[in-house]
Amino acid sequence: MDKPYTILGDLPEVNDPLLVVMMSGWIDTSSAAANAMESISKEIKAKAIISFDNDTFVDYRARRPIMELREGVNTKLIWSTPEISLGQDINGKDVLLLTGPEPDTRWHLFAETVADISIEFGVRRMIGIGAYPFATPHTRAVYISCTSPDKELVANLPYIKSSVDVPAGMAAAIEHSLHDRKIQALGLWARVPHYVASMPYPAASAALLSALCDTGGISIDVSDMREQANTQRERLDQLIAGNTDHSQMLTQLEQSFDEQIANGTTEINFGGPIPSGDEIAAEFEKYLRER
Repeated sequence: MDKPYTILGDLPEVNDPLLVVMMSGWIDTSSAAANAMESISKEIKAKAIISFDNDTFVDYRARRPIMELREGVNTKLIWSTPEISLGQDINGKDVLLLTGPEPDTRWHLFAETVADISIEFGVRRMIGIGAYPFATPHTRAVYISCTSPDKELVANLPYIKSSVDVPAGMAAAIEHSLHDRKIQALGLWARVPHYVASMPYPAASAALLSALCDTGGISIDVSDMREQANTQRERLDQLIAGNTDHSQMLTQLEQSFDEQIANGTTEINFGGPIPSGDEIAAEFEKYLRER
């Protein structure tokens, strides 16, 4: 069987790279992981080196290509395609990025193909990133949870370890394929306050970038993302301070959060109904438009 991917040009020499995985189509609240991945790509000046076969992995009836139409002329079709890109961090360390849509079909083949490529390139560690909504206040640090098939690796990570049965994404399948090949593989997930889930949340992106640097041994400039996070924090504070109901909700979240963290509980259970974040999100978006 032919390999289900195409090498774009001449492959450069790759030395002991980190593989970072973020594929669209699965949980990424506030696009925190996608924005973090975009920041990494720009920072390392990533260039595509491998393109996966469209017809093997993508169902274009469900994920239709974009037609570029100019004054009636169908100039081109833009196909959504999984790709691997290569770049270097500020210290010259090689970083591989796996991006694009999650495969619609043949997940086992895709995961095994990524594992084959990882062996060929000498990948030292794979890290997948994502984000999910959680009843947590924006006035506290963003918590990161982790996943991995490697019990020893999980035990040594300074992140939340959850016990739950949930649907899996492609990154989880790749974790297992690489683990079977003796390559360390893990996932990092940022918790996003549920009431900002419909808007970008740079604090979560910054937390993912910092955790990625710590666990991946690379150096990425996080200052711009942190500045964006500080600006949004100020605006959220102003918005919530002007509404009694919102202020009460935030106080409830903060008290419950602090109490349970003090008791060593990382799986926060607020024990009562948490107000929906839709109203806050809508008002915050209006706030930003007006300014």
